[in-house]
Amino acid sequence: MLKEAIYHRPKNNFAYAYDKETLHILLQTKSKDVKTVELIYGDPYQWENDTWQTETITMERTGSTSHYDYWFVAVKPEFRRMRYGFRLADHEEVCYYTEKGIFASKPLDIANYFCFPYLNPVDVFQSPEWVKDTVWYQIFPERFGNGDPSINPKDTLPWGSTSPTPSNFFGGDFQGVIDHLDYLVDLGISGIYFTPIFKAHSNHKYDTIDYMEIDPQFGDKETFRRMIQECHKRGIRVMLDAVFNHSGFYFQPFQDVLHNQEHSKYRDWFHLWEFPVVTEPKPNYDTFAFVASMPKLNTENPEVREYLLNVARYWVEEFDIDGWRLDVANEVDHAFWRDFRRTVKAVKPDAYILGEIWHDSMPWLQGDQFDAVMNYPFTNGAINFFAKEEIQAKDFQDSIIDVQHMYPKNVNEVAFNLLDSHDTPRILSLANGNHDRVKLLYLFQLSYIGSPCIYYGDEIGMDGGQDPGCRACMEWAIEKQDQEMFHFVKTLISLRNQDPVFGNHAEFRFIHTDDQENYVVYEKYNAEKRIVFVLNNGTNPISLDKDKILSSHSSITEWIIEQSSVQRKSFEENRVEVQGTGFRIFEQEKSS
Repeated sequence: MLKEAIYHRPKNNFAYAYDKETLHILLQTKSKDVKTVELIYGDPYQWENDTWQTETITMERTGSTSHYDYWFVAVKPEFRRMRYGFRLADHEEVCYYTEKGIFASKPLDIANYFCFPYLNPVDVFQSPEWVKDTVWYQIFPERFGNGDPSINPKDTLPWGSTSPTPSNFFGGDFQGVIDHLDYLVDLGISGIYFTPIFKAHSNHKYDTIDYMEIDPQFGDKETFRRMIQECHKRGIRVMLDAVFNHSGFYFQPFQDVLHNQEHSKYRDWFHLWEFPVVTEPKPNYDTFAFVASMPKLNTENPEVREYLLNVARYWVEEFDIDGWRLDVANEVDHAFWRDFRRTVKAVKPDAYILGEIWHDSMPWLQGDQFDAVMNYPFTNGAINFFAKEEIQAKDFQDSIIDVQHMYPKNVNEVAFNLLDSHDTPRILSLANGNHDRVKLLYLFQLSYIGSPCIYYGDEIGMDGGQDPGCRACMEWAIEKQDQEMFHFVKTLISLRNQDPVFGNHAEFRFIHTDDQENYVVYEKYNAEKRIVFVLNNGTNPISLDKDKILSSHSSITEWIIEQSSVQRKSFEENRVEVQGTGFRIFEQEKSS
């Protein structure tokens, strides 16, 4: 047994309160090194005859990567407090792992053990319940629909008449969104994430001029209010994009700095290095990346904090938006985000707070800042396997298992699982135009745990490279849409919305992967049933022994997706045959 690989810490994703009475405990060991793990636990004040009273419960191996095994158990301590350790066994030895080290026999001194002092209900990670059952649709407002040409910006081009550039305009607006809400209802969408809508100079609007005003090209506040109301009538939630890391060049306080220099009353609103402040040839102040037109805001300044928190409060309070997506969230100080959460949740307790962070985000996901982050580790694993074919099945499995165990379960349940966005090439381009690979991507995304998001137009086969190529006008001509893809995605969303096991109310586990033939088999399951997915990422057909992936103790029903419906038929064959870049789905009731 490789004892150096045994790891646990009594916080974050390794020990946390899942609800008001349940603790989740996780242990990490070397892959395929340990045969069994048990949790030894007890109340620190429960003693009899000078002996600490403990219980023992078996832990479940919930995932195995090339490097690690993950062991999990849910436990309900009677008095909400717990001391605990682990008993590990392989084929040759037994050891006990505690906070004070590893022992050959069970330590008698309670001081050796890990401690969960008390399960305070207020400390339980609270995220909005509705997000668990939401399928998001990301809209880049300038490119979704031109419903009111009378408010077109100067030099607006005819819709879709040319390729997108960093500076051209096509007149997308709120009326264009309203006009197509029933399309989103038909697809099955229940949440819209808008990239920025506030007054700005660019077509992307990440360079805010006024955080309290709608950009005139999108409409006015009454049109925005009507759009929110129309969304809510249809059961669609609305999340806006907050760009609080930096402002735009024409933000009035920054213009004041440029005009008045060191005498500006806003000089402390930004991170200025020296005077005079200059933008060329390089900015001498902190910016987003090195973009001179995006000066970084000093969120430690009390006036800046008050201004931005008023913004956060205003759009929730006045227009009833349902969430905020926070741009470049990792570069803003934690203290500001704590204040931000308190401000937003005071107005709307079930508002969704989503941070844009591309890496391990545990410091922001402890219940005091964000509800979730954009799950790019999930994105990267799925894209690299299904679309780009840059990794093999085992590496894909490893990446997803790592994602599963990176955060607490109640964080994973509301993780924002995207495949692409305005910041990346579209999935069809990433898949080199292979529609079957895009289908595999959607099947995996929409059957995985979390809250999935579709980037506008992907569902009808739009392609496009890196920004600005990924920001083309939505294609509304039916004859130019991939209707087969639309109906496929619609059917998957319908399954997610109607079947809790297919959706977000079940556990996820890999059953088998194969690098040589490049396929993965995984299951979603609860106490009543399991759904087994076989996804062949290779180009050649595969043939699998049914007994290796499906239980012989209950009947098997196959789901066959045809156009906008799912046909169900009994499966009685001895082998599971799957064509290249194809899939099959099976359902089994759990045996009692």
